[in-house]
Amino acid sequence: MKFIIRAICISALFTFMSMAQPVSLDKVAVIVDQGVILESEIQDLVAEVKKNALAQGQELPSDRVLRTQAIERLIVKSLQMQMAERMGIQVSDPQLEETISNIAQQQGATVADLRSELQKEGMSYDDYREDVREELIIGEVRRANVRRRVYITPQEVESLVNLMDQQGAEQAEYHLGHILIGLPSDPTAEELASARARADKVLELLEGGSDFTKIAITSSSGSNALEGGDMGWLNINSMPTLFAEAVQGKEKGDLVGPIRSGAGFHILKIKDTRGIEKVTIEEVNSRHILIKPSIILSDDKAKEMLLEFREKLINGEADFAELAKEYSEDPGSALKGGELGWADPTIYVPAFRDALAKLKPGEYSQPVRSVHGWHLLQLIDRRFDDATEKRKEDKARQLLYSRKFKEESETWLREMRDSAYIEVLE
Repeated sequence: MKFIIRAICISALFTFMSMAQPVSLDKVAVIVDQGVILESEIQDLVAEVKKNALAQGQELPSDRVLRTQAIERLIVKSLQMQMAERMGIQVSDPQLEETISNIAQQQGATVADLRSELQKEGMSYDDYREDVREELIIGEVRRANVRRRVYITPQEVESLVNLMDQQGAEQAEYHLGHILIGLPSDPTAEELASARARADKVLELLEGGSDFTKIAITSSSGSNALEGGDMGWLNINSMPTLFAEAVQGKEKGDLVGPIRSGAGFHILKIKDTRGIEKVTIEEVNSRHILIKPSIILSDDKAKEMLLEFREKLINGEADFAELAKEYSEDPGSALKGGELGWADPTIYVPAFRDALAKLKPGEYSQPVRSVHGWHLLQLIDRRFDDATEKRKEDKARQLLYSRKFKEESETWLREMRDSAYIEVLE
């Protein structure tokens, strides 16, 4: 009997020892100011890039190069998310679900279809939701910090209006590839010379037939490096000024550059062009009532208030302008009875823009959640391609804003990256 008990004890000991074998745990790979990047995040991003490249038949550089680019992408993301936390920017679950529903609708599908497709691709719906939440937060952080850096002079508006008059309503579009050989915020002469030499070498390789996508992933400091430098289709008036001047008259397959800017040296490839097309821009005239949840007013209560307003408006028991003046927490429009005036709907946050797109003139929306709070919207009217002088100026100003916003975004991200404490752990 003692022998049996001893044998059982030895067996249990070996079982415990086998269960106690070292397990590989996640670890901190990079310290970014007050945050960290985990090794698993880097590996997941590299795996995603490889998966996408395989699906598109693209050739990739070495794992070491991919890892370096992935770390840079995650550093910039971490800095923006930390800033969002300091600014108190959040995206609620109702707003998130509304956004995902809109994404599915734009693809001609339902949320259930989207879930099914994600499952086929091996991605959980919860992970997808958090990715979308982060994109919304980062977008709002960027808008909040960059728009105050954009300044447009009357002379710039006048010059662009004259150019648009010459070109008419028809504009060429370019599908651009982009490689940026980056520079620090205040480069030395040696750093300038080194960057220019690398840019010349990259151009030489491309002219020799090297794959643009692979070199972009390997060498570019641009925000779209992991996408092979693909900038997508851009109208001549919506791309950065330097690019617009450089690509005019170029044909499909042409290489352009190196072009010097504050960010570094740019090399462009004209991947394709689209013939002359008519540009039609929609404007909407709308009004809204904004209710902001607070410690005193819950999220649900704010929504209920707007539902009550909507019912009274439909039944003719209340006046929109009076409700807006009394209750709306948007100081810019409340005194005007909630009116926002004629505007390009793309200037509004996605939830607001998408809700307006579903309305007919005179209709009221259901309560809409955005990063600013709960909105009740009414579409007053919409119009297309207004040809008045004021409309031309508005259109020119919007195009200039879009162009400068892209340029200032790159500068802002670079400055934030340069001033941050970054430590890559070996």
